[in-house]
Amino acid sequence: MTKIQIKPLLEAGVHFGHLTRKWNPNMAPYVYMEKNGIHIINLYKTASKIEESSDALSKIAASGRKILFVATKKQAKEIVSKAASDVNMPYITERWPGGMLTNFITIRKAVKKMSAIDRSKQDGTFDALSKREKLQIDRLRAKLEKNLGSITDMTRLPGALFIVDIRREHIAVREAQKLNIPIFAMVDTNCDPRDVDFAIPSNDDASKSIDIILNYVSSAIQEGLTERKKEKDQDDLIKEKEESSKKNPVTEFKEESKEEPKEESKGESKGESKIDPTEKKKRVRKKITKKSE
Repeated sequence: MTKIQIKPLLEAGVHFGHLTRKWNPNMAPYVYMEKNGIHIINLYKTASKIEESSDALSKIAASGRKILFVATKKQAKEIVSKAASDVNMPYITERWPGGMLTNFITIRKAVKKMSAIDRSKQDGTFDALSKREKLQIDRLRAKLEKNLGSITDMTRLPGALFIVDIRREHIAVREAQKLNIPIFAMVDTNCDPRDVDFAIPSNDDASKSIDIILNYVSSAIQEGLTERKKEKDQDDLIKEKEESSKKNPVTEFKEESKEEPKEESKGESKGESKIDPTEKKKRVRKKITKKSE
């Protein structure tokens, strides 16, 4: 991870908090000063928290778990959907469906219903329905696509949540807390940082602020995915080498066992062919005469 610079964060307006009368006292460690009735966030602490969160997110991505992005704010919808789709992660940018995590089996059934409708259109059974039934199914399909279309690839509970504005997405926070799923979030001065595991003190209302922090987060996730890919490639190479080494000794052993008896038989036949039977008899006679003498 490259060290995060303070100047880009300052230019993006990450340091602007809420009005002083709306602040949460638990955000006091992250507040630098008060100016014109607005709290100013300490960007040095923001940068350190971004680095800490990025390291943790890259490890989760390297382990193969999914990270669910949640942001239903108007100014954050497009930014979050783009950042999540770039790293192939699920996201929720419309209404948070109640029981998304705690009742995940029912949500998966709704996702499967979408695929069932798509199959009926391909099979031709959809064409056999009446006009009214077709309209009802199309409306249901559009509604499911709008709310759950981005989580079709999420076959199990996510490894972590990244939330923009935990005050607005309090239902998602509560569900993740029940299931002990780690929460990463952009936390403004009007929120309680104790509700999340990794809080990034920042302005969660400005689109520029959301964009710059999500760029850091998505790049960290991408690094984790590339590390996972490299590890997979290395494991595949090791398996191929092990398989080849297992095959080679067997073939060598067979070849040696076939060649050895042939060489011995050749040697014996050569030795016998060199000495004639008549010469053998002469040698035996000479030995006998020498003994008699």
